Amino acid sequence: MNVNSKHIATFLLGAAAGAAIMKYNSMTSEEKEEMLTKLKEQATDLKEEAEKATTTVSNYMEELKEKGMASLKDFLGDTESKINDIFNSPKKAS
Repeated sequence: MNVNSKHIATFLLGAAAGAAIMKYNSMTSEEKEEMLTKLKEQATDLKEEAEKATTTVSNYMEELKEKGMASLKDFLGDTESKINDIFNSPKKAS
């Protein structure tokens, strides 16, 4: 049987989970409560950071879109109006 990095990682994760369970079981109820409170605070902080990052990325993408469109219009000039004229012009009867 060949041992690769996935097997080693699985073993290490299992060992870490076992150690965490042993540590948790040896804690007093007060220590458990304190740990859960800290975890909840950290989770709340991470959620707030993720929401800020989402807003920042959204704003950045909107700005990038606006600047890209402005650059495209500068590059193409009045091509947009010419295309609109072509497609919106009344059709001649044949």
